[in-house]
Amino acid sequence: MFNAIILFILAGLAEIGGGYLIWLWLREAKPFWYGILGGLILILYGVIPTLQKFPNFGRVYAAYGGVFVFLAVLWGWGIDKKVPDTYDWIGTAICLVGVSIMLWAPRH
Repeated sequence: MFNAIILFILAGLAEIGGGYLIWLWLREAKPFWYGILGGLILILYGVIPTLQKFPNFGRVYAAYGGVFVFLAVLWGWGIDKKVPDTYDWIGTAICLVGVSIMLWAPRH
């Protein structure tokens, strides 16, 4: 379980970080290499989830969505300095409960 969580976090950081570098390049006129680096990091994001041990592609990516929500809220708070409100945290908690159910609920 710990390895799965680490891989979800790494994939999330790669997606958000890569996307953010491309955002900076295109929206804030940063140098071209920001876009190149962002694209390479996004390729890495595509590879990391394949290291998961779960056999179902759809379930891995659906569960990853909940982790992404959590990381995006933290990113907005830490990088964009937008403090999450109560509803952000409630929504994030709902997503993480959903992830836990999808990945670790007993199945027959």
